[in-house]
Amino acid sequence: MRAFAQLYLANVKEFIRDRMALFWTLAFPIFFIAVFGIVFNGIGSSTFDVGLALEDHGTAATTLEQAFKSVSALNVIEGQRDDLMARLKNGKLRAVIVVPSGASAAVAGGQAAKVETYYDPSSQSAQIVLTIVDKVVGGVDQQVTQRPTLLSVDQVPITSNNLSEIDFLLPGILAMSLMQLGLFATAPALVQLREQQVLRRIGATPLPRLTLLAAQVAHRLTIGAVQTLIILLIGVLAFGVSIVGGIGMLVAFVLLGAMMFVAMGYFISGLARTQDSVNGITQLLNFPMMFLSGVFFPVDLVPAWIKPVVAIMPLTYLADALRQIMVGATPVYSLTIDFVVLAGWLVVCAVLAVRFFKWE
Repeated sequence: MRAFAQLYLANVKEFIRDRMALFWTLAFPIFFIAVFGIVFNGIGSSTFDVGLALEDHGTAATTLEQAFKSVSALNVIEGQRDDLMARLKNGKLRAVIVVPSGASAAVAGGQAAKVETYYDPSSQSAQIVLTIVDKVVGGVDQQVTQRPTLLSVDQVPITSNNLSEIDFLLPGILAMSLMQLGLFATAPALVQLREQQVLRRIGATPLPRLTLLAAQVAHRLTIGAVQTLIILLIGVLAFGVSIVGGIGMLVAFVLLGAMMFVAMGYFISGLARTQDSVNGITQLLNFPMMFLSGVFFPVDLVPAWIKPVVAIMPLTYLADALRQIMVGATPVYSLTIDFVVLAGWLVVCAVLAVRFFKWE
């Protein structure tokens, strides 16, 4: 029995000393549950910006206005139809509800009237908003008319670009693969070379160090290009995804994203001293970005209190840019903002990589 206890304690100690085993066995499941719990429990408390254009001012229109404003999930912004439609097309609104002129008179006279709801079919969160609008209009119809349905919703897409789930996912998966190129294919490899004294020996040769680093960066950018090509071919040939944007713009953002995450990988390798520590740092950065940056579900669904964290993650901007360029999705930010933020992250990571990079 004593031998059993000693062996048992030895196994426990060995497990505790293995930080990666601890992370994947205990910390990762907790983190996974926490992230998805935060996101999906927050869906009910999420708010969506919608425009409301009241072109009618009768009883039915006033009742609809009050009903929409009473829904906590909707942040109702009143205005003129044209102004609100422009904001919808720029991605600032999830839908525009128009109560047309004469709607109240039609209902009062026992005639049917439609509440026009304009939406962008490329926006994943628009479907949630449409469901809410249907329920609100149905409730007002029962309250005001007290007869067979007179008020109904006319759903009007503003584009013919109706995204499927794979259309939404493909750009996010491409962005995620570029992130993991920098985090997992760069930082651990450099730490391993440093631990094995390979970097020190190469650095002692007449070979310019800048040449070595440039070759390594070029190698990783080539891998990123191959990743991109494979993902695009699978998406287009196997799943029928249509690339609607310019190839030049797509190449520019893929290159910018790959360079930024590779620079981040070099910075991480300078912070980490061992394989265990570099794996811990990369996992710590990887999972929040992977699950909170809009790769798998719209950032609109993230609770408001965590959106400032989402807004500083570079993967948020890379996924948003690729989704706009590749499938014409509703923008979270403009392409200019996406480019500026990613370029800023590239400069910061490059400076930190130079500052902390170690040859031995």
